[in-house]
Amino acid sequence: MKILIATLVAVWAIASPAQAEESVRVFNAWARASVLASRPGAAYLTIKSASDDTLIGASTPVAERVMIHAIEKDGDVSRMKHIETLELLAGERITLAPGGMHLMLMALQDKLREGTTFPMTLSFEAAGEITVEVSVLGIAAEGPRETAE
Repeated sequence: MKILIATLVAVWAIASPAQAEESVRVFNAWARASVLASRPGAAYLTIKSASDDTLIGASTPVAERVMIHAIEKDGDVSRMKHIETLELLAGERITLAPGGMHLMLMALQDKLREGTTFPMTLSFEAAGEITVEVSVLGIAAEGPRETAE
């Protein structure tokens, strides 16, 4: 009986991180190539969560810091606004895209070169950390083709 219980506990412990990761899906992660490393970059992606969750941060080795930015409109003027967290409602799909919400890459280590990729780790309150590969597209790119969920 002890062996059976130990086996069940081991299986549960191994399966739990995978289940947590499956609760949030991140796809179509991309960034525009940058001209200079001295200018901030931006990354875009789509997130869908099976349950309520919160994006609490992000990091990447290509930038000193990643900030979540929303766009605030005041008449005809749009301004970027740093937000600490991004709430995800169960089943809702949130797309970070040019001209809207995005992940600002502050203090790039080097310029982002078209055709390369870099890892980005997103930290969620419930799902934990999820690392995705961000594709660097052309400097005027509008994004990758949508990937089916």
